[in-house]
Amino acid sequence: MHLLGPSLLLLGYLVFSDSTYNAWTFKHPKTLYAWDGACVWIPCTYSSLKGSGHILDNLTVYHNFTYNKTAKNYVGTVLYSKNLTTEESTSSQERVRFLGNRRNNCTLLINPVRVDDSGLLGLRVMSRTDKWMASLNLSISERAPQPHIELPQEIREDQEVTATCSLNFACHDYQIHLRWSLEGTVTTSTILSTETVTTQSSLHFQPNWTHDGKNLTCQLWDPMKKWLLSEKTVLLEVKYPPKGVTTVIQNPTPIREGDSVTLSCTFNSSNPRVTRYNWNSPGSQDQTSQEKLTIRKVTWDAAPVKCEACNQWCSWSPSVNLNVHYAPKDVNIQISPHTEVRSGDQVFLRCEFSSSHPEDVHFFWKKDGSLLKKQKTLTFDPISPEDSGTYHCLVNNSIGQTSSEACELRVLYAPRRLRVSISPKDGVVEGKMAVLTCESDANPAPSHYNWFDGNNQDLHHYGQTLRLEPVKLQHSGSYWCRGANRLGQSQSPPTTLTVYYSAATISRRAALGVGFCLAIFLLAIWGVKLQRNWKRIQRQQGLQESSSGQSFFVRNIKARRTPQAERPHSLGCYNPVMEDAVSYATLSFPLGETDTQRLRDAESSEMREIPPSRDDSVTYAVVQNRQVADYENVTPEVLDDEGIHYSELVHFGNGKRALAQEGVEYVTLKH
Repeated sequence: MHLLGPSLLLLGYLVFSDSTYNAWTFKHPKTLYAWDGACVWIPCTYSSLKGSGHILDNLTVYHNFTYNKTAKNYVGTVLYSKNLTTEESTSSQERVRFLGNRRNNCTLLINPVRVDDSGLLGLRVMSRTDKWMASLNLSISERAPQPHIELPQEIREDQEVTATCSLNFACHDYQIHLRWSLEGTVTTSTILSTETVTTQSSLHFQPNWTHDGKNLTCQLWDPMKKWLLSEKTVLLEVKYPPKGVTTVIQNPTPIREGDSVTLSCTFNSSNPRVTRYNWNSPGSQDQTSQEKLTIRKVTWDAAPVKCEACNQWCSWSPSVNLNVHYAPKDVNIQISPHTEVRSGDQVFLRCEFSSSHPEDVHFFWKKDGSLLKKQKTLTFDPISPEDSGTYHCLVNNSIGQTSSEACELRVLYAPRRLRVSISPKDGVVEGKMAVLTCESDANPAPSHYNWFDGNNQDLHHYGQTLRLEPVKLQHSGSYWCRGANRLGQSQSPPTTLTVYYSAATISRRAALGVGFCLAIFLLAIWGVKLQRNWKRIQRQQGLQESSSGQSFFVRNIKARRTPQAERPHSLGCYNPVMEDAVSYATLSFPLGETDTQRLRDAESSEMREIPPSRDDSVTYAVVQNRQVADYENVTPEVLDDEGIHYSELVHFGNGKRALAQEGVEYVTLKH
């Protein structure tokens, strides 16, 4: 069995007519197909060239007929015969039915059809004036034939395709169903016309690369008996660009900023084969049409990368994020409030950054290079001038550390810690210049100054520097200043300015001082002499009044200058400290055992020299003390020395003291 489709010939001219003039035109399929047990629907129309009044009177259906030229009649197996005027038919009328009419429809139905029905089928029609024969072929097989599948010449991926499964069979009394092996939209149609007798199913689907090389099957089913009658399978060849394209990162993870990254473009399949590659890598310095791409020194904000594999068509891979790890970016310091900062305000310094990967970060603060707290926000409540300085915020993660730009925190405050500095600092000589500067700690700097002296007198000077030129002695004293800015004012403690005499002043005053001192010195000498004379007189008077008992009188015989060797028994006492200080002295010795015995010995030895004419009540003798340890004998180095030359200890008794000679002085006892 083969497909005739629309090429079936119309047999309008294939009429065997007994008349010399063909007055009939028939239309019906040339060949009809069926299988044993099915039915055959024969669509047929006719018309008469003589007008609509020409009608049929008799219809006979022959199987494998022949024409008998002798009898001038057709002979063969009669399948159906009917007198249309009387409605009489043969016995085979139960299997073959006439479905037409007497004017234009000659449709027939054979149900069921058998294999031996194959062959030439003739339709003998007669009217009152004419008779003719129309013929067609029946092709009856034992089994249902395979349906026919039609596909486009080229199937492309993602382009909708319509596959058609058709069977040259249709019969209203025998239902069939065409079923596809692929999912899609199915449209089924049955055509019974004089041109075509067919059942057709159209499958609409969108092929992809997975359909390439797969089977497409159309099955013929008997829906009543629910069995498979036949099927047809074709192999799909889908043209598609490479569908499974993937961009693969070949670097070990994680990728760090600045690393060199290599990527490859892979695919699962391609029809036809891949011939080139394209890469979409914004910012890449190494674009290539090869399978691999190398990005040198990847940036922290590298865009996703994708590749394209091409044959006749191209397919892009999904974008791949490089997931670059990098240190925190755009670290900056936010000051709140944003207005000017004054001492005593509440101020916050916040450390901000735009992005970081990984996101786990730590915060650090530095002020003027010194490490401060490890926190995101610095809080000053209240803020003081000491908090002014240069701040840096540092944010780090496992990749690295990023520092913010320097943030200068300026705290505004009124002047404080004012002091007056003097130049030169060690004092100034009169006639020179002295510079006094009012130094302060303020932000902003003082815009106005006032100067005062030690008596709080306003000097009516309003600059930061006070110049005294030439400086005078009367400029000496205390000075203080007051400084003010728009936030307030403060004053310094007093500072003393010392003005020294010049050389000329010192010379004048030195001369005056020397004269004064000389006068004082002369007066002092004269006074000392007067005092000495007075003291000598007083001592002489006191000595005379107090000399009695065991007193010893020290006498200096100035006229006698006998050397010490001539008077070995005299005892001299030398005390250099008392020289010229004492004119006379009284020595009182306590009488111990030694002194008593010595005194007795002296009396016994010396009394023999006393003249017997002397009064017994007066003891006048020279006592010689032999104890070297008590006094030191001293011989003057110069005989005319004004000091002690020779001394005697004279013991006076209870009697009256003899009057001294005019040449005798009372002198100092030197011990």
